[in-house]
Amino acid sequence: MNRPRFSLVLPAYNAAAVADRAFADVSAFLATRPQWEALFVCDGCRDGSDLHLQQLADNSPLPVRTIRYTRNRGKGYALRLGLMQAKGHYRIFTDVDLAYRLDQVQAVAEQLESGRDVVIASRAHTESEIVAPGDLQAYLRKRKVQSFVFSAIAKTLLGIRQRDPQAGLKGLSARAATTILPHVKCPGFGFDCELIVACKYFGIAIQEVPVTVHYENLDSTTSLKSSLSMISELWAIRKHWGHIRRHGLTSSILTSISANNIHALRKRTRRTRRIERKLAATHPQA
Repeated sequence: MNRPRFSLVLPAYNAAAVADRAFADVSAFLATRPQWEALFVCDGCRDGSDLHLQQLADNSPLPVRTIRYTRNRGKGYALRLGLMQAKGHYRIFTDVDLAYRLDQVQAVAEQLESGRDVVIASRAHTESEIVAPGDLQAYLRKRKVQSFVFSAIAKTLLGIRQRDPQAGLKGLSARAATTILPHVKCPGFGFDCELIVACKYFGIAIQEVPVTVHYENLDSTTSLKSSLSMISELWAIRKHWGHIRRHGLTSSILTSISANNIHALRKRTRRTRRIERKLAATHPQA
């Protein structure tokens, strides 16, 4: 297969409930789009959905790949890995439950192909629509307030002007991805916010587009606990990019390398001390 024009990246964690439907819908989408590929990034799944998706991909004639690893590293880690390993000229990511239907993915792809470097869906756009059953309406009203508060905090801490930085549908050109992603470090749900901060740093314009979102159950939404975790991630993002603004990108890379070296050195030191203690116990001094 020649290099695909578009890559669709879908992070998945314990996705057994939606894996078959998601794979079937993505396969039907790819069947009529020969210039596309899809990547399911299985983020330390514990319910067997990673093996199931791998089996489905292995048996499919379509360009579907799976990336699997055993430890749960976070949505941001999965997205960064998938976007970096994608081969497309344009790379789009969305949630595996497909709350953002694939026609919305196609709309983002068309915006990218028209010359945009970064395109993000916005539920706050005046033309956006939320589709949900009646029993979810009260919850979604609370969720809207929660999202508004989080966006206000993101704007205060990071200078983000977008009203819906956390919408789960975004796309990047390969040029933007290779420029931005080496410097995006957030492994969790704050990844989307850091992506926007990185775009601002590099002067890459962001195009916001309306979207239709389909919520079918509470699993399609972000919990209060994860929202609180994201706020702590915002502080880490602020610190990281503050360091970059003061010292440049090279120092950020060196800091990351140094941190890894320090971690490895500490592990070796602890291991050496354990060996020394065992030797001392086995061969006590006279």
